[in-house]
Amino acid sequence: MAQREHHYRVNIEWTGNKGQGTESYKAYSRDFTISALNKAGITGSSDPAFLGDKSRWNPEDLLVASVSACHKLWYLHLCAEAGISVFAYQDRAEGTMVDGDRGHFTRITLRPEIVIREGDDIQRAADLHHQAHEQCFIANSLNFPVECRPIISCTSEK
Repeated sequence: MAQREHHYRVNIEWTGNKGQGTESYKAYSRDFTISALNKAGITGSSDPAFLGDKSRWNPEDLLVASVSACHKLWYLHLCAEAGISVFAYQDRAEGTMVDGDRGHFTRITLRPEIVIREGDDIQRAADLHHQAHEQCFIANSLNFPVECRPIISCTSEK
């Protein structure tokens, strides 16, 4: 299969100049806005540990969210192909980062809770998480482990 290139363009605008620029470490806000053509903006900041606004998304949150969302999208696709009907999907993903001389993530753990149609194959639904992980573009781009600990239940909804 031939490889295709996909390009993504976003704009990051720093909105944290309090009038003194970056005169000192505490003189400026870490606030920013992420935007892209025809998409709603996302307000961001740094993690509160680094003087950021806790009410805004930080880059670390966005990384964990990207891994979780990519995995979910692949999982739903694979379930649809396998004839497994997913009625609900919620992930309580968590990332671990260490800081120091060179901060980095050490792990992301996905904890999806999935409800599938009664009678569908729960073991097959669980196994598809491994395949979703193998397909996930974001997880394939990382240099640390991503674990998935799914909980799957059934519903009698049709």
